[in-house]
Amino acid sequence: MNRDFLQELGLRADNDGTSTGTSSHHNPGVHLSSYSPVDGQLIGRVSVTTREQYDAVIEKAEAAFLHWRSIPAPQRGEVVRQYGQALREHKDALGRLVSYEMGKSLQEGWGEVQEMIDICDFAVGLSRQLYGLTMHSERPLHRMYEQWHPLGIVGIISAFNFPVAVWSWNSMIALVCGNVNVWKPSEKAPLCGVACQNIWAGVAKANNLPEGICNLINGDYQVGEWMTTDTRVPLISATGSTRMGKIVAQTVGARLGKTLLELGGNNAIIITESADMDLVLTGALFGAVGTCGQRCTSTRRLIVHESRYAEVRDKLAAAYGQLRIGDPLDQHNHVGPLIDKDAVAMYLKAIEGIEAEGGETIVPGGVLEGPGYESGCYVKPCFFAVKADSKMARHETFAPILYIMPYATLEEAIAIQNSVPQGLSSAIMTTNMRESELFLSAAGSDCGIANVNIGTSGAEIGGAFGGEKETGGGRESGSDSWKAYMRRQTNTINYSTQLPLAQGIKFDL
Repeated sequence: MNRDFLQELGLRADNDGTSTGTSSHHNPGVHLSSYSPVDGQLIGRVSVTTREQYDAVIEKAEAAFLHWRSIPAPQRGEVVRQYGQALREHKDALGRLVSYEMGKSLQEGWGEVQEMIDICDFAVGLSRQLYGLTMHSERPLHRMYEQWHPLGIVGIISAFNFPVAVWSWNSMIALVCGNVNVWKPSEKAPLCGVACQNIWAGVAKANNLPEGICNLINGDYQVGEWMTTDTRVPLISATGSTRMGKIVAQTVGARLGKTLLELGGNNAIIITESADMDLVLTGALFGAVGTCGQRCTSTRRLIVHESRYAEVRDKLAAAYGQLRIGDPLDQHNHVGPLIDKDAVAMYLKAIEGIEAEGGETIVPGGVLEGPGYESGCYVKPCFFAVKADSKMARHETFAPILYIMPYATLEEAIAIQNSVPQGLSSAIMTTNMRESELFLSAAGSDCGIANVNIGTSGAEIGGAFGGEKETGGGRESGSDSWKAYMRRQTNTINYSTQLPLAQGIKFDL
């Protein structure tokens, strides 16, 4: 495979044909090796951050914060604008790295970099809109207002499935708010983190910025644990499993720090009697198999009106037969590999569980073998009919496994959808306005995202992204999510010659 994109991103090629990424704190003794799920080949190695290096990173970040917070927000926005422009220049190369290191289709890899560019544009505008409030005081010749200040260091722990976009959601908004950040990318996609850091380094140098504004650390859970227990890091934004999120929440909560958690999803599409079948097929299929089912917004469940159940089942099964599975950098293919063989093992275990509880196989699964599938990470997207109370359907399996179940009334369908522990994304396919409005009402979806006539997967950066229940409750990206990265301060100013107390309290000497 042509690996020119690695060189463009500052990932140097060694004599053995692999590449080595270096973070800002290099430990020559211990490395993470990144193997591509596409072909099983070693892409490169990155140095693992030691405890001493971690402390040095934090100290440098603390010093950089004192400088960065003093720069006017619109000027900080200008730096972010330049980073967005640099991403435009490297979009093809970075998108190819995302696809090759993570395994998602090239279209999705490019799309993820475009999402980074979009959030930079959003953050640039936001840098002139960090608004507070003014309030009328009950005391004469007083005024009150609220303002927002940066927190300091924002710790970012990201997952493998979106190895660059989720970091940018957090970091670009945090930067215009006046924060600095320390990022621990997934150990399953570390080179993407190094590439983003290399691009940032060029922008920082062009603007004569000090080191320590954007920082990268690498390693396993222990490196992340250093951040979660560190009182010098007031906010931890973590993306990953619900199990991981509960640990992070307890650890950071114990020191009264702040968390922003984006955790598991078990997303459903309700398909009503009036649904447009063309929209159903496109939304359900991409939602179920895009990124090989490894999105937190992937469609896991189809809840179908009993009058359309057989039609949806049969047409979707036929569409599965047209999927092309293979090298995700080949744009003729729809589905790439799972991230690694551990993910394959979880996929196979889930299928065993579905069959054990009596699920009906509509499209069978399995691991693909032969030419082009040497990595052992390519699997067949599969499709099962289950009962509404299926235990397997209540659990999120990060793989292309889809469940279908019937319903009789919309109230029943909404109850089925809301019955799972997770609450991230949801959708309804209907041409009936009453059905869509009920779904969006307080009596409808309990998810953070509720869509009408589009699928569960994929979100625009303008809306706040996140969910409820075991999804964590945090919000990233657009809307007013910037407030999570700042502290609110209420100010009262007395411009009189008296000192009246609030609530009319008298304290005369």
